Amino acid sequence: MTTMVQTQERPKRSLLIIFAVFVLPVVLAKLALDGDWFERGATNRGELLQPVVSLTSVLENQPPSWRVMYIVPAACNAECENALYAIQQVWVALGKETDRAKPAVFITPSSDPMASAKLADYPHIQAMTVTAEQAASLNNTALVDHLFIVDTQANAMLRFPVYALRQDAIMGSRDVLADLRKLLKLSRIG
Repeated sequence: MTTMVQTQERPKRSLLIIFAVFVLPVVLAKLALDGDWFERGATNRGELLQPVVSLTSVLENQPPSWRVMYIVPAACNAECENALYAIQQVWVALGKETDRAKPAVFITPSSDPMASAKLADYPHIQAMTVTAEQAASLNNTALVDHLFIVDTQANAMLRFPVYALRQDAIMGSRDVLADLRKLLKLSRIG
C-alpha cells in the first residue's frame, strides 16, 4: 500500500517541479513588467518625442536628409551660441558620414538678427528662413529651446537640452552624436 501512495506522489511532485521551472518565471516576469519593479532600458540618450513632430510643411522644399537642428530664439544668448557650436561639432565629428546628415537652424521672423552674424562662424550650418505661420507652428512644439534630430521623412524624433556653459554643451553634443551615429547606422536612407 505504501508503494501505491509513493507512486501517486511522484507524478504530483513532477508536475509541481515542471510548473515551478516553466510557468513561475513567466508569471514573475509579467508581474515585474506590470509592477514597474525595474527601470526599463533605453538605448537613446536624447528624449524621444512621442508623437514625433512633423516638419514637412517647413522642410517640403528640402531634399531628404538626416538633420541636427535648432530654432534660433529671439535673443541669441550663451545657450543659443553653444547650441550653434554643438551642431557644428556634431557634424564635424561625423567624419566620413557628414554627407548623410546636415546641420541646420530655423530662422524665424522673431529670431535674433545678430544670430546671422554668429552663423558666419559656422559655414556648414544651413540657415532656413521660415514664414510667420511656420514659425507659429514651430513655437507650439516641444522643439523650442532644444537641439533636435530630424529624420529623412521630416519628422523631429529626438530632442536634447541646450546648455549655458560651453563645457556642458560639448558633453551634451556627445549624446547627440551617439544617437545620430546609431540612427545613421540603422538607416539606409540619407
